[in-house]
Amino acid sequence: MALKKEEKSTIVKKYGKSATDTGSAAVQVALLTKRIEELTAHLKANKQDACARRSLLILVGKRRSLLAYLMDHDRPAYESLIASLGLRK
Repeated sequence: MALKKEEKSTIVKKYGKSATDTGSAAVQVALLTKRIEELTAHLKANKQDACARRSLLILVGKRRSLLAYLMDHDRPAYESLIASLGLRK
């Protein structure tokens, strides 16, 4: 359930500093959020899929650590990212 090339490029353009900026924390959080949304929808239909559930937990942990890094180093960017992605906090 990987992201399609077009979806990934639109997310990178929206949250990155340039069209090729895939390494910044904001872009990584946005990409992880999109994958988390897709896995959540998959798990609603397939409740017994243990591998997908484990993958979801791993992705949530990575996103959480990236958000903590962003909060420590660039608070205004963190707050704007949370608001634009619709995440709580």
